[in-house]
Amino acid sequence: MKRMLFLALMALVSGFPALGQDLSSEERTAIAGAEALAPEIRRMAHALWDFSETALEETRSAALLIETLEAEGFTVERGVAGMPTAFVASFGSGAPVLGILAEYDALPGVGNAPVPERQARDDGVTSGQGCGHNLFGAGSVGGAIAVKRAMEAEGIPGTVRLYGAPAEETVVGKVYMAKAGLFDDLDAVVEWHPYTETRVGNNTGLAMNNFTVEFFGQAAHGAADPWNGRSALDAVEMMDFGVNLMREHMHPTTRIHYVIADGGGAPNVVPAYARVWYYVRDINRERVEMYYQKVLKIAEAAALGTFTEHRVHLITGVHEYNLNRPLQELVQRNLEIVGPPVFTEEEQAFAHRLQAFLGVDEDGFDAEIKPLADAPEPVSGGSTDVAEVSYIAPTVGFNVTTAAANIPWHSWATSACHGTEAGVKGAVVAAKVIALTGVDLLTDADLRARARAYFLEQTGGAPYVPPIPQDQAPPLPEPSKSDG
Repeated sequence: MKRMLFLALMALVSGFPALGQDLSSEERTAIAGAEALAPEIRRMAHALWDFSETALEETRSAALLIETLEAEGFTVERGVAGMPTAFVASFGSGAPVLGILAEYDALPGVGNAPVPERQARDDGVTSGQGCGHNLFGAGSVGGAIAVKRAMEAEGIPGTVRLYGAPAEETVVGKVYMAKAGLFDDLDAVVEWHPYTETRVGNNTGLAMNNFTVEFFGQAAHGAADPWNGRSALDAVEMMDFGVNLMREHMHPTTRIHYVIADGGGAPNVVPAYARVWYYVRDINRERVEMYYQKVLKIAEAAALGTFTEHRVHLITGVHEYNLNRPLQELVQRNLEIVGPPVFTEEEQAFAHRLQAFLGVDEDGFDAEIKPLADAPEPVSGGSTDVAEVSYIAPTVGFNVTTAAANIPWHSWATSACHGTEAGVKGAVVAAKVIALTGVDLLTDADLRARARAYFLEQTGGAPYVPPIPQDQAPPLPEPSKSDG
């Protein structure tokens, strides 16, 4: 029976010229299994795009992925780490233990129909998959199922574990999952992310602290008796002014940005309450902590100078990404075996029309695999909670083209791309690479040892320390009145 299954799977990949004769039976089975799952990946990707649920509100999205994994025979633990939309799905037992990460949250305000111009969705949903997490979730679940099927067909021992991680866009989910110890027993972790290129991740990104500062003053009439008031908004403005003066004295790699989340209710009322929301980022945790403490001193001074009280709430924090060279080289090899997405003329025409609408270079979809540089690329971009996992176990990530080149990320334009069949092609490629990499890690003890040795060299063997207090609960959204 096992032999018949293997032959059936091989028939599915007979048209893949990139699959060289040096692939093992386990590797061929994994790739074939992922290819066979393409319709299921497409179903999940489009459903998640339809849902487009924002951070920590991904109720239907999580349920869809859980139902799919349970139907496949995975055991699922729901509501992990205090987050109702977080879950862990496991198959197998014992070592080695492979982790695969999945995300599925959307971004507010970037919803768009899957068309190459600005157009609201017919269903009225205003949030959107501007970061492609619908493809991320679908592709990762497809890859995990393909690994599971290869384990069954080839008798591969170990455990494959799919982590349903919510709220990546607010850099929350994996931070609290890591703090809860959910990644502690992993031998290796694989993750991917939609993008405008196909490549292995080779940039550490930025460490970050995400926090709010609240100020409490005294309300008064803005015209009749302002001398009786103490303005919380004055405190926010004084804090922001102090931080902006500090920019002259920051390192070039430091990034500090903020919004005034609550500045009062009416001009003729001295605001008794105001709140400002800050991100502090830099190349490593040490630098972030240094500037975070400086910002807190400025907040304290602002409260003193306006005769108000203040309170700081650290929402979340992350490290920079801890790259693992042996795993990067493995995934580069596997990307080249699988190949990039192949786009049709119609799909490339879609990309060209979108680029023309935006007034950017009309390069279409990028259909090449970028080489892996000999050293990490210069630090750029934002922050990710995957970084927390990378300081607990050897971790590798890669990108697959899912959106047109040159367009703004986190935008309506990427939401449009991620609702198309062209975007789904990237998720199917990702599933194949995850499946191939997964069976490599489960079957190659020497590879795991090299990855672990590199990980220990990078971390110095130091234990993982969460950037947030151990007793801090996740920042769950407040229930609406309809929730009771």
